[in-house]
Amino acid sequence: MTYELQYSQFNERSILIEWPTIIDDLMLKNILNFKKIIQDNYIKQKTEVITTYNSILIVYEFTIDNINNEFLKLKALFLQQNKSEYNESSIWEIPVCYDDEFGIDLERFSSVKNLSKPEIIKLHFKPVYTVFFIGFLPGFLYLGGLDSKLFLDRKTTPSLNVRKGAVAIGGQQTGIYPQDSPGGWHIIGNSPIELFCANQNPPCFIKAGDKVKFVSIEKSEYGDILNAVNNSKYQLKSTAINA
Repeated sequence: MTYELQYSQFNERSILIEWPTIIDDLMLKNILNFKKIIQDNYIKQKTEVITTYNSILIVYEFTIDNINNEFLKLKALFLQQNKSEYNESSIWEIPVCYDDEFGIDLERFSSVKNLSKPEIIKLHFKPVYTVFFIGFLPGFLYLGGLDSKLFLDRKTTPSLNVRKGAVAIGGQQTGIYPQDSPGGWHIIGNSPIELFCANQNPPCFIKAGDKVKFVSIEKSEYGDILNAVNNSKYQLKSTAINA
């Protein structure tokens, strides 16, 4: 598929490249392909390449002297996209406990959506989600693929403290809070997995383009896994896939 890209100068050291404003797996692959090409071609320069659902932000070490020349260079690189395929990805099985202790918004969610709690839980763990990008907090996964029956706008008034590991729904997305933080998404469960660790390389083992499959667990299993995680004895299940 051919995408119409928009190139603009974000600031004196940054360029923003934008795709259409949609959430789409094919477009994500196109974005990640282009990101890899940029990184491969700017390997000798200190640049940071940041992706979102529909954009790439390139942050250069120095001021961009000739913005038009840089646009032309990037447009030429984009034409190489079919020669460089992004194939390195994994599907991660992430355990989630949907017990009422953790799913603090399940009751209200059930009432608003006119769905029973078991229906919500089943609809949530059934899909295989795509990791579109990581942001808001270090290790916060923005996951696409949520069943449309679970779409619900974010809370009007955000919660002041969302518990680490909270599995939540906001709009058309679902995600996991990697640390205690304020947040406006609807909390339906909790995962005992450590998603971000500054002392590891990379700090977040999951990356854009990977897949996530939630696995429903009982409260007793949650405690066992959390204990194993805290003692560095838990191995998360993953499978390599062709993206």
